[in-house]
Order: sequence, then structure tokens, then C-alpha cells
Amino acid sequence: MSRNVRNDPPIHRQSDWALTAATRSSAIVSAAIVLLILGFLVRESALALESVGLARFFTDAGWHPLSGQYNLTPMVIATLVTSLGAVAIAAPMGVASAVLTHFYAPPKLAVWNRRLIELLAGIPSVVFGLWGLVVLAPIIANLGGSGQNLLTATIVLGLMVLPTVALLSDSAIASVPREQIQGAAALGMQRSAIVGHIVLPGARGGIGSGIILSLMRAFGETMAVLMLAGNIVEMPASLLSPGRTLNANIALELGYASTAHRSVLFVSGLMLMLVVGAIVVTVSRRQRTNHGRQ
Repeated sequence: MSRNVRNDPPIHRQSDWALTAATRSSAIVSAAIVLLILGFLVRESALALESVGLARFFTDAGWHPLSGQYNLTPMVIATLVTSLGAVAIAAPMGVASAVLTHFYAPPKLAVWNRRLIELLAGIPSVVFGLWGLVVLAPIIANLGGSGQNLLTATIVLGLMVLPTVALLSDSAIASVPREQIQGAAALGMQRSAIVGHIVLPGARGGIGSGIILSLMRAFGETMAVLMLAGNIVEMPASLLSPGRTLNANIALELGYASTAHRSVLFVSGLMLMLVVGAIVVTVSRRQRTNHGRQ
């Protein structure tokens, strides 16, 4: 029988109170940090938003800060292309890796696959950038251009966010009740049918979280993209065109920017944070809707 909390020994009530206080304090501190960062970005962006205006960030002739032109559209497009393209590469590979580990690979191979994915997650971004610059860029150059373009940056970024999808998908698949899998096997379902109709739908929430987190990391990555994308501010005509993301632009120009130019760079950071926030809110609402239906 379950006991009333009031009948628990005092030491239990004290530990519960301490845990509650600690978790609430951590949540408050985390939320405060996010709000402080947002407030800082808004404060630093105020000069550009007042003197330049929001419309000019998309209608100016180009990005020429010394001439007072602040068109961010090419960099917004480059950021979206590399981030969404990276997730499009990482998502199927990560889910396939998790499925292979649980249902198709021998135990020893499954263990080594997990270890290699974990090792991939620990490689610094600058090492990915060097590998892409020395190995991948010359291969992409055979398709046209110098090899430092959005395609090279997207492929390397996809490899960087792959561990996030793979590891979270692995955990999500492992959490699917074994009784459901064994029951489906007892009914004579083939392994592929079990994976497609039982496992993946059951692990959908965790897999979706992995994809969203990988998208967040792709939006925030700077160094590897800076090294590989070409860093030319122009509207990309294709994936083989060079480009510059918002992150790379901030890293390249913040050191010498001043007044309105500096403030516009903070506007870029504010845009990125608002996009990430919008994605998180949308996903949270969808998850609540799905839980309500269940």
C-alpha cells in the first residue's frame, strides 16, 4: 500500500524538500540565463533596429557595412541551407545507425558502432573543418568551383550533428517495450515489419527530439562552416556556390565592427536565437497536442 507523504520519517521529508528546492532553483537559474542573453541581444541590437530599421536587412543592395548597406538575406539563406541540409543528411543516417545497432548488427559490431559514434561526437569542430578542407573540398571541386562552398559545409556539418541523432535514436529505440517487439515476433512479423510498424513509431518522440537537437547544433555551428563555405556574401545560385552564414559573419567581423555595423551583427545573433526559440516552442506545442490525444 502507498504511504502518505506526511507519515514518512522526517529525514525523507527533508530530502524531498531539498531535492524540490534544488530542481526549482536550477530551473529558475536556467530560465534567467536565457532571458539575460535575450535581453543583452535586444539591448545591443537596439541601435540598428532604430537607425537602420528591420526592412533594410532584407532590401538593401548588399552587405557593405562601410557604405551603410546591411542586407542579411544571402547569409540567412546560407544558414538555412547548411543547417537544414545537414539535418537531412544526419537524420536518416542516425536512425539507420540506431536500427542497425539494435536489430541487425552482431553484438560486438553493435558495441563498436556505439563507440565510434560517441568518438565522433567528441571530435572538435576545427578538426572537422580541417578534414573537410584537405580531403572533402578537393573532391567537391571536381564538380566545379574551388570546393569551398555550401555543399562541402553542409556535408561536414551533417557529419558533425550525426552523433546527436544517432545516440538519441539509440536510446529511444532501447526504451520501446520489449514485450511489444517479442509479441510482434511471436505473431510472425518479419524484422523489417517490426522495425517499421512497432519500433520506429514507438520511438518517434525520442527520434524527433534528436533531430531537433541536431538542428539546433547546426544553427549554432561556426568554425567548420567558416572554414568550408567560402565566406562570400552573395545570393547562392546552387549548393556549389560559396556563401557565408550568419554565425561566420559574426565571427569574422565582430572584432573590428563599431557603432551601427556592430549592432547589426547583434541583430544577426538575435535572429538566430529567435529562430531557435520558435522551433522549440513549435515542437513543444506539438508534443503537448500529441500527448493530449493519447
